[in-house]
Amino acid sequence: MKNIILNTDSYKSSHYLQYPQNTEYISSYIEARDSQENKTLFFGLQAFIKEYLLTPITRKNIDDAKVIIEAHGLPFNYANWIYILEKYNGFLPLEISAVEEGSLVPLKSPLVQVINTDKKLAWLTSYIETALLRAIWYPTTVATISYGIKQTIKKYLDETSDSTKEQLAFKLHDFGARGASSEETSTLGGMAHLVNFMGTDNLSSIVGAREYYQADMAGFSIPASEHSTMTSWQRDGEIDAYENMINQFAKKGSIFAVVSDSYDIFNAIDNIWGKMLKEKVKKSGAILVIRPDSGEPKKIVLNVMQRVYKAFGGYTNKKGFIVLDDCVRIIQGDGVDAKAIEDILKALKEKGFSAENIAFGMGGALLQQANRDTFSFAMKASAIRINGEYKDIYKDPITDSKKRSKKGRLALLENYECISLDDLKARENLLKVVYRNGELKKEYTFQEIRSLTW
Repeated sequence: MKNIILNTDSYKSSHYLQYPQNTEYISSYIEARDSQENKTLFFGLQAFIKEYLLTPITRKNIDDAKVIIEAHGLPFNYANWIYILEKYNGFLPLEISAVEEGSLVPLKSPLVQVINTDKKLAWLTSYIETALLRAIWYPTTVATISYGIKQTIKKYLDETSDSTKEQLAFKLHDFGARGASSEETSTLGGMAHLVNFMGTDNLSSIVGAREYYQADMAGFSIPASEHSTMTSWQRDGEIDAYENMINQFAKKGSIFAVVSDSYDIFNAIDNIWGKMLKEKVKKSGAILVIRPDSGEPKKIVLNVMQRVYKAFGGYTNKKGFIVLDDCVRIIQGDGVDAKAIEDILKALKEKGFSAENIAFGMGGALLQQANRDTFSFAMKASAIRINGEYKDIYKDPITDSKKRSKKGRLALLENYECISLDDLKARENLLKVVYRNGELKKEYTFQEIRSLTW
């Protein structure tokens, strides 16, 4: 379904009858109001604009919406939708301004501001709230979570590794495609993760970054096994399964990953990898990435790390931490979230192991455990023009001061101070026009977005 008229909350259909007479314009904004974090990484608006706002509505869209909404028990603003179709060729007469995608913006700062451009259609600003807010809160939340984890991993690499810059981009891998609620969720969340990292098994995000942000290739993966490919050799063929992975993928300079806990992860490390196949791995010139996939993450990773070091050896880097032999690394992709990553890296550091020995795969906790309340996202009307005169509007519930909204038409200064648009004068407004009446006014590439935080 791609009918923007129906991409809203039901009750929005009745709101055109609820504004004061002679209302001409309504200006609204979107912000993240509350979180333990102090900033959000803004991302995703351009994907929404390209997918939904650059396609005009049709007469069929209007007729379909009329039937559904009226049968649903609500009035339908038929005349105004026909007006949009005829006067604007079906494109929504809105102006959307926003901060630069990839910006780290303090909480309580307006990220987006939207206003109708035709005074006959003041109701349209809030009508788009459902689709627009959803398009922003989700990818921005995932991008912010991913960014926070990047800072954690960077901290431990800085403390225990000699080469943070060369490694960081591939330390958190997106394993979340199968756990996402839809392909669109997978695409948006996966792209948001790729703003911070370059490792992913989420092909939808690769396609999305190409389509919406001109990224020829936003992320990379490696050959890797799963339990079905390993257990297909049956238990008595476990050695053959692992050796086949070497034969197929262990080329000089290559990397391949093998899940090694289908049966006994400790036997796999101590005997199969660490003895029977050890020399073959070393002589291949490739990097074997051993993946445990069960057990309590902090304990299992430390145990696996110690066993791999005992089996393959390693060296001490300039900062005094153990680095495994160059032919072997570890990836933990089970039970991984922000806290687990911090706990694992802390435990490894305490036992003298460098963070460069390990990468992480994150699935549901990355793409599916975010919600609108994670950063308390909201879109609120802040100004209304009636009979040519603008007035401030706001909410200020006595029962929850955190929900107090901003007043007036807004501008955001370079230091992220929010002021009245009327007071901007010659100063730069970080809220730039990105969409107006069916046209994308400002387009960002994926590389430009990444450059703001890398």
